[in-house]
Amino acid sequence: MPHTIKLRTAAFSKAVRLAGFRSDYALAQAMDVNRSTISRVVNGTLRPGGAFIAGALVALSPMQFDDLFEITHED
Repeated sequence: MPHTIKLRTAAFSKAVRLAGFRSDYALAQAMDVNRSTISRVVNGTLRPGGAFIAGALVALSPMQFDDLFEITHED
């Protein structure tokens, strides 16, 4: 079974609010990704890639990987 990375949606949303981002546009700029990418990852239609993960860790510092993401087994 391959491993995959999944966003911890509730933790991500809380971290975004606590960091003061009031729109997906502002968050997307801080993460250096498209607004639609944020929406698709949060909705679960897209897996977080390297750019999303790195952007989230930079924009939502001091959050760590394990705070925002989990490694799962894909069936």
